Amino acid sequence: MKLDVNTLFLVTIYVEAILGLLLLFAWAQNTAVTAVCWWGFAHLIRAASVVLFGYYGAIPDLISIDLANALLFTAFAVTWTGARVFDGRPVEPVYLVTGAVLWLLVCRLPVLTEAVQTRAMIASAIITGYTWLTAYEFWRGRAEALVSRWPAILMLFAHGALFLLRTPLVMLLPWSPTNTMLGSVWLTILSFEGLLFTISVAFILLAMAKERTELRHRTAAMLDPLTGIANRRSFLQDASVLAKRHSANPRPTAVLLIDLDHFKSINDRFGHALGDRVLEIFTQAARQALRASDLLGRLGGEEFAAVLYDTSPDNAMAVAERIRAAFAQATREVDGRPVGATLSIGLAYCEAAALDVPELLAQSDQALYFAKENGRNRVELASLEIVMASKPAAAAAQPATSAKSAAA
Repeated sequence: MKLDVNTLFLVTIYVEAILGLLLLFAWAQNTAVTAVCWWGFAHLIRAASVVLFGYYGAIPDLISIDLANALLFTAFAVTWTGARVFDGRPVEPVYLVTGAVLWLLVCRLPVLTEAVQTRAMIASAIITGYTWLTAYEFWRGRAEALVSRWPAILMLFAHGALFLLRTPLVMLLPWSPTNTMLGSVWLTILSFEGLLFTISVAFILLAMAKERTELRHRTAAMLDPLTGIANRRSFLQDASVLAKRHSANPRPTAVLLIDLDHFKSINDRFGHALGDRVLEIFTQAARQALRASDLLGRLGGEEFAAVLYDTSPDNAMAVAERIRAAFAQATREVDGRPVGATLSIGLAYCEAAALDVPELLAQSDQALYFAKENGRNRVELASLEIVMASKPAAAAAQPATSAKSAAA
């Protein structure tokens, strides 16, 4: 079968339309990913532009060339806008039509009416500009761990570079004996490359959207929805990973177990909405006191834990005191209400070669019990005396209780 540009044009129309509808269908299944909708419409607009290109010679050049190119540029602009939306950046309506308007104005200049190569160079530059802007938007969002982001960047950059070479290819590659625009070798090559690109990039963009959705679902399952920090499961998993790293490079580590004092009475007096606000305030205070490398998690209710890796006992105690003092200060008045919330902290410290976070949490729980017993709103460091004192209490005829329930 002879693969000429006319056949490629027909195939491209069908492929662009089908891919556009496919992306719109995918968006309808998950409307939260708005970028997929933008990309779907970009393919449909590109299909319309190729249809107009196919009527070259049968309809006025104003439609088959000028308007077709304007639609093509708009399609690339819509793809770029989708990339911006994908990474949470605002839509720029002016830039959506900048390429099309610039092209239509250029086409009206008498000096360029017959300058085919100059017009081709301008068209190529506009497409390259939008394509590289799309690649740049994805590159700006590279902090998000999406594997499919990188092939998208590479393909967009390569496609833009090939379009930038479009005008030199006009002069280097031969024309067919028919000497018609649709019979040129270079246009056949570019059309085939464009077809391969549009298929590949559509599936890569769809893969990016799917990968992000799955990543956010996994992340949501590991985060506490109210405070935005690790939930119990995630905290213990991260602590387990830290323990493995510790075995290779042992460093002194501190574990804090934190409980908000009389939290139930705060909910009873001021309502659960304000109680939630108090939990958020604690999270903010803890994050400001902790380092980025420290672990912080909500174990449940008003109980939180933190792991401070590579720290001294004095520094760990100072951090705990900063959290306690900052929280007490921030909750003296919450939303105009005199809350005056406080918290108690149990601290356990480890300098051993093996890091057993569950054991340190148990020691911190014992220290937290003593902090509650000694008046609350304080930090208590786990010691041998505390551990020994807690054993007779644990042997008493009561079920095992956490420090939080014992001090309720």
